[in-house]
Amino acid sequence: MTYGSFPGARPRRLRTTPTMRRMVAETRLHPADLILPAFVREGVAEPVPIQAMPGVVQHSLDTLRKAAVEAVSAGVSGIMLFGVPEDEKKDAAGTAGTDPDGILQVAIRAVKQEVGDDLVIMSDLCLDEYTDHGHCGVLDGEGRVDNDATLERYAEMAQVQADAGVHVVGPSGMMDGQVGVIRDALDQTGHEDVSILAYTAKYSSAFYGPFREAVGSSLRGDRKTYQQDPANTRESMRELALDLDEGADMVMVKPAGPYLDILAKVAESVDVPVAAYQISGEYAMIEAAAERGWIERDRAILETLTGIKRAGAHMILTYWATEVAKGL
Repeated sequence: MTYGSFPGARPRRLRTTPTMRRMVAETRLHPADLILPAFVREGVAEPVPIQAMPGVVQHSLDTLRKAAVEAVSAGVSGIMLFGVPEDEKKDAAGTAGTDPDGILQVAIRAVKQEVGDDLVIMSDLCLDEYTDHGHCGVLDGEGRVDNDATLERYAEMAQVQADAGVHVVGPSGMMDGQVGVIRDALDQTGHEDVSILAYTAKYSSAFYGPFREAVGSSLRGDRKTYQQDPANTRESMRELALDLDEGADMVMVKPAGPYLDILAKVAESVDVPVAAYQISGEYAMIEAAAERGWIERDRAILETLTGIKRAGAHMILTYWATEVAKGL
């Protein structure tokens, strides 16, 4: 028998058993890392399935309360609420979004009443669900999104959401100056403790498709004039610097999977918590492929979430939040 020195290094020794692999794992998912996005639809008594997102529904207020309790029991940290108003309540200015009795504000109060501070209640601060044209802001005379007029609407939204009891607002419209205006609006109305999760790098993505069904979007055209170009990196870092300067408490990259490089750069550059949103299209692809037997569903879910965490996310918004948290 001949003994040689090759190979001198054997990394496989640390992969020999499941317990060994668990012990030396560099990245660990925890239920506290997870935030559950949830849709609540006005005027329904039962949840409405979202066809493009198997297993996800537009909640009634009752089922939303139950989902919140279930998330708390699983150890999930937060819930991000999206309101789906009745179609006849949509208008050009998205007034249902700033109505104290609008569906999102009602949902915030319902969840707060049900779970109190046991779950971080977050709200989508954007007009797209409430406008009849489906854009994230009000339009000018030529049909373009008017940045500064939209900021005034966002300030109103921040106030009514905070009045309803939200812990964190998530301005997702990608308007210039939105974080600063919202911070001022919150501070001037006695809501200094309400945090801002800035959608810092929100890209104009093809993967939002199923979300449009989820919120009953009325969008005509696209959002390329305000959401970021997928080709750009430096633009994200500029947006990051602006959001931090304006008072963002946390920052986000959206989508997560196709933009792990951006997520890693952001995470390396800041000293605030970083979130990533595993969006509807990412969810739908895995569910569809798994339903056809092309991939192993549970392994694929955990692998994608681990990759997002490994890239630097402290928090992950995912539609699998409660399910995954139960199994961790």
